[in-house]
Amino acid sequence: MKLLSVNVGRAKSVPYTDSPGKLTGIDKQPLDGPVRVTAPGPKGIGGSGLAGDSIGELRHHGGNDQAVYAFAREDLDEWGRQLGRELRNGMFGENLTTTGVDVNGALIGERWRVGADLLLEVTSSRIPCRTFQGHMGEQAWVRRFTQSLRPGAYLRVLEPGEIQTGDAVEITHRPDHDVTVALQFRAVTTERALLPRLLAAGDALHPEATEKALKYLEKHGG
Repeated sequence: MKLLSVNVGRAKSVPYTDSPGKLTGIDKQPLDGPVRVTAPGPKGIGGSGLAGDSIGELRHHGGNDQAVYAFAREDLDEWGRQLGRELRNGMFGENLTTTGVDVNGALIGERWRVGADLLLEVTSSRIPCRTFQGHMGEQAWVRRFTQSLRPGAYLRVLEPGEIQTGDAVEITHRPDHDVTVALQFRAVTTERALLPRLLAAGDALHPEATEKALKYLEKHGG
């Protein structure tokens, strides 16, 4: 299990985003040298956890609980076959393009040691948005991506560090529950009856997902 690339995006203006100034950093490109990764601060204030990586819409992206986004090369390859085009590393706006890592099967609260120092914790899935659809240029992309159930994972930074292409990814902790990234994605998108199950992940779960689960229980019981 390792990193195939570490990707960052520079802010640029595009017509397909609602972010302030029409700016987005979704077009991420692989970097050759090491990149420093730290906790960026609360959502709405802090952006990406990767030095030099831009986020255009801080209301919905970035912050401590979405500091790093990982996507599997294996899933990029499958999408490439379906779309009939090659998808480079970073194409889905991911910071980490991995190989050999079951990103969607990762448990919420699972911890990854990347390189020598960086320690990450899985918090939630990526939710597709209009900016992602515009970036991809594919019809009904949000719906298609949602139906695939391969969203990739957001992670928070527990211990900062520098990473680079080729670094090993080691799973150092797997919690004792069954709440995977894919299950969390289904619960917050298409199968809301699954929301109460997310609470088994405890404090590791992204606070917004916890809030949705608690509101569901308040309304529906369980």
